[in-house]
Amino acid sequence: MLKKSLLIASLLFTSLIFSQNTVSLKGKIIDKNTSVPLESATIYLKSVKDSTLIDYTISDKNGNFIFKTKKTENSIYFKISYIGYNDYSEKIENLKADIDFGSIKLEENVSSLKEIIIQSEAPPVTIKNDTLEFNASSFKVRPDANVEALLKQLPGVEIDEEGKITVNGKEVNNILVNGKPFFGKDGKIATQNLPADIIDKVQVTDTKTKEEELSGQDATSDEKTINLTIQEDKNKGVFGKANIGYGTDDRYESSLLFNYFKDTQKISVLGSSNNINSIGFSMDEIFDNMGGGRNNSIWVNDNGSFGINGMQFGGNNGITQSNMIGVNFADEWAKKKINPNGSYYYSSAETNNNNRTNRINLLPTGNTNTLAESKTKSITDGHNIEMDFEIKLDSTATIYLSPSFSKSEVKNKNFGFDATFDETGAALNENTSDNNWTSKNNTFKNNIYFYKGFKKKGRGISASLNNENSKNTSDLFTKTATTFFQSGSSNDDRDQFRIDDSKNDSFRAEIGYNEPLRDSLVFNFKTSYKYNKANDVRETYDFDSGFNSYSNFNDLLSNKIFSTTSSVSPMVGISIRKKKIRGSISMGTEIINFNNQSTYLSTKTAVNKNYIYPKMNGYVSITLGKSKSIYSYYSYEVNLPTANQILPFQNLGNPLNTFIGNADLKPNENYSLYTNFNNYDYASRSGFYAYAGGDYNVNEIVASTTYDSDFKATTTYQNVDRAYNTYIGFNLNKSLKQEKSTFKYGFGMQLGYDYNQGLTNAELFESKGLTLNPRVNLTWSIDELITINPSYKYTYITNDFTNYVIDNTKNFKHSAKLEITSYWPKKVVLGSDFGYNYNSNIADGFQKDFYLWNLSLGYNFYQDKLLAKVKVYDLLNQNVSATRTITPTAITDMENTVLQQYVMFSLTYKLEKFGGKKDNGNGMIFMD
Repeated sequence: MLKKSLLIASLLFTSLIFSQNTVSLKGKIIDKNTSVPLESATIYLKSVKDSTLIDYTISDKNGNFIFKTKKTENSIYFKISYIGYNDYSEKIENLKADIDFGSIKLEENVSSLKEIIIQSEAPPVTIKNDTLEFNASSFKVRPDANVEALLKQLPGVEIDEEGKITVNGKEVNNILVNGKPFFGKDGKIATQNLPADIIDKVQVTDTKTKEEELSGQDATSDEKTINLTIQEDKNKGVFGKANIGYGTDDRYESSLLFNYFKDTQKISVLGSSNNINSIGFSMDEIFDNMGGGRNNSIWVNDNGSFGINGMQFGGNNGITQSNMIGVNFADEWAKKKINPNGSYYYSSAETNNNNRTNRINLLPTGNTNTLAESKTKSITDGHNIEMDFEIKLDSTATIYLSPSFSKSEVKNKNFGFDATFDETGAALNENTSDNNWTSKNNTFKNNIYFYKGFKKKGRGISASLNNENSKNTSDLFTKTATTFFQSGSSNDDRDQFRIDDSKNDSFRAEIGYNEPLRDSLVFNFKTSYKYNKANDVRETYDFDSGFNSYSNFNDLLSNKIFSTTSSVSPMVGISIRKKKIRGSISMGTEIINFNNQSTYLSTKTAVNKNYIYPKMNGYVSITLGKSKSIYSYYSYEVNLPTANQILPFQNLGNPLNTFIGNADLKPNENYSLYTNFNNYDYASRSGFYAYAGGDYNVNEIVASTTYDSDFKATTTYQNVDRAYNTYIGFNLNKSLKQEKSTFKYGFGMQLGYDYNQGLTNAELFESKGLTLNPRVNLTWSIDELITINPSYKYTYITNDFTNYVIDNTKNFKHSAKLEITSYWPKKVVLGSDFGYNYNSNIADGFQKDFYLWNLSLGYNFYQDKLLAKVKVYDLLNQNVSATRTITPTAITDMENTVLQQYVMFSLTYKLEKFGGKKDNGNGMIFMD
């Protein structure tokens, strides 16, 4: 309560001080000839002395604007910009009192295009139809800042502690540079590595599929795309960064990004090598590649592996030494009729991990306890090539091709021991395993899309063909010794060699036609055909001591599975596109042929099914204002069981768990609904985003496991009546700016509820779960001096059970961070990341909480081209990896190897050499 009171008091105090030193500016912007109010005009103030942006706002739907800004004795320019109209500018000698400008009339720009280009001044924010555009030069960042630092300055743009970018509450899933992917559409390499000072505009649009983009359709997705345009004078030259560091315990890091830009041609090379669990491309100016604090922009899996653009580094938890090199290429050929883009990556990684697990198995007959320890070494090696070509056949027809190929090899060595006990402590079984596993995988994907538009606006025909072909071969040398203590069953000792060959080929063909019924209404027809073929072969050989080789074929542990799925889906739909509302609804039928066959012990078993299901999806987006909207999406789909789930043969590969399929399984039917409300007020620089949604599943497929007296499991699969999950949440944020000081705060809350049914020891149980997740973050900064960013997140989870061995479980977590960055004194950079995590329900013997404190001290020299740093990871030497996972069938506590304290010295070199346009000072542009 005291903390809340202090927070409220500080906000009120800040607002009071701010209001006493401000003036209010208001007025109304209208068309000079028609007096129609102009919505989303940009009103901004600039310093006469040095043209620095002082403040800005956006007019509302009635053309009105009002905003408060700092009093000043200095002269300023009061400016207004609106697309299609001449700019308005007025010089004000000082700002000491409130000003009411009344009605300001803008004149439409009807001037013809001249040979000499006259550059008009770009406003800080422009709203062009469905595009939100920021002028990068209007937002001040440090000279050596990257694009991510620039994005954090933009109104409505938020970047959370995991690196997820949102614009007015909507997630950004695609980042482009001059309209092209930069090392993949993931975009993290671009935001972390490209310097902010080369960016001209940051454009935000709705994310579209290639079909929607080429056909001119509205986006059905509610996600956003950011396009970074490069300044003309920076679009010709070379730039990049190189970093190298070495520390205690032989920790090291190195990374390189080199870019060559020449108009439309762009070539980029990157490389990295480190043993500090990093992808190696963050190039953060404070901590370089050091993780654990603010540097979390690369995704991390639940198992601890990490990667970017779909490439995985490390196979599990532990400490990873990784290497990578990549090349990206983009250009325009044949007078912009062919637009190629491509990238190549080579990656390798080695991960070492020790694991300790304590699992309580929840059973109606009484709980059991499994204790396990393992040691793992994993080595990965991979190549990845991605390309796309957009070929414009003429002004109405386009072909798009997107081929990709990946090749990978994984080598894994694992030694483990586990033992299971009943509630009295009596031993049920124990197992020792020693495995050497090698896997090789090749995958080829391609997407071909064709669109042809006709004379009538909105009329067009499209065709596409997608394929994915993969082949995986794995070899496993395994030695296991399993002892059963209760039933008197024979112990199970194995010394085997196993070969698994898997081939999967999938194809999808689609043809569509759009016919406009009127300007805002379009009829859609689409038919798709999908085909998938999977062939899995497992051969197991026992060790023959006489021949000293794995030559005895084991038919009990060998099998073949062949599966094909084909479906035809004719769909019809209606799309509406008006100024304030857009949406579509599509309905049809999915006709499915599902064939499966297994060969086991020379016996062939076939399970063939035919299904007919409806298919439907739709969305609606209602615009309530330029930055206020409502979006809803609904879908219904059917998910088939896998061949292993439906084929009724025994899989004895695991000595402690036998799997048997169920031929009577029904497909799972999923109903999904999502809606949100979005509002960002540029005048007050405050945003509010609310959302709700859920999934309802009929005939959900669940595993049903029974145990004998030795706790040896037999698992099959069953349908349960229903399962559903719902969620509701909101986010709000606000920014206050006073001269060089900026204060931002944000608050969010999510509430989730889920209902599930399951089977354990053949008994049906129900679980009802509730999750509460509030979070708050603050940022206070003084330009080029200091930034302080505290944040806090609380998670509360409770589960109630019916017809189960326990009635309820509860768990809560605290996660707090404090990030401080200082640029004082000049040329010195100091960073501090302090984090605290607490988990209430970790078992005895595992640490419930830990602190992680990283420090960095750097110094710029050699004309700021070189930056020397000393960094300390885990200053308090507290880092641990203790997690608790609660499911309806088990409570699992796990501890893995983590990176320990180290000190590292590093040196970063910055390269920039550009040649481009020059301005003669009169607004006329000449090119070198």
